[in-house]
Amino acid sequence: MAAKKKAEVTEVLTTMKINTITFKVQGIAPLIVNCFGHGVEVLEEVTDAKEKGLKKAGKVKPTPEQEYAKTLYYLSDGERTGFPAVGFKSAMVRAGKTCGEVMVDLRTKFHVIAEDKETGLIEIHGEPRMRCDVVKVGGISKTSSPRYRAEYPEWWANITIQYLEGIITPEKLLTLLNTAGFTCGVGEWRPEKCNSGSFGLFQVVSD
Repeated sequence: MAAKKKAEVTEVLTTMKINTITFKVQGIAPLIVNCFGHGVEVLEEVTDAKEKGLKKAGKVKPTPEQEYAKTLYYLSDGERTGFPAVGFKSAMVRAGKTCGEVMVDLRTKFHVIAEDKETGLIEIHGEPRMRCDVVKVGGISKTSSPRYRAEYPEWWANITIQYLEGIITPEKLLTLLNTAGFTCGVGEWRPEKCNSGSFGLFQVVSD
């Protein structure tokens, strides 16, 4: 009996096949990024009390260039920039509702793989630039303040997906990714996040 069960387990493990497929997506709207963990708050700068004549560290407001640089997601080489792989998966899962899928179940059927395992990022191909938007900040008495973020006017990326054969098909993944690019988007000011959002949209293209 034990031998039979062992044979059944071995058969299941043998027949379970994990496949990988890569799609190229092209941005059809600018991508705005805002790397969480940096933010745009006032930065603390430690100063030398002897040289500056200060008794304690002061708070120095970052320059627009500093604020912009801290919104970029850098890959582990410190040069290339990207976007979290989980952001694309989240968009695909959310798009699943539009495609008649149960979102909770869909989360377990595939995984979007990061190009850079250390940072969890997918490289974004394109030249980022600094953009400035006036936003409302604060509690009840909100005030207007300029916010500097990174934007890719034109961009593309390779999205690599792992999936279990027999559970979900490449055709379904293609549909989910394309639907996500049109209905959800990624990054800041995407349609999924706010009513006025129209950024971070993309479509699957052939090489």
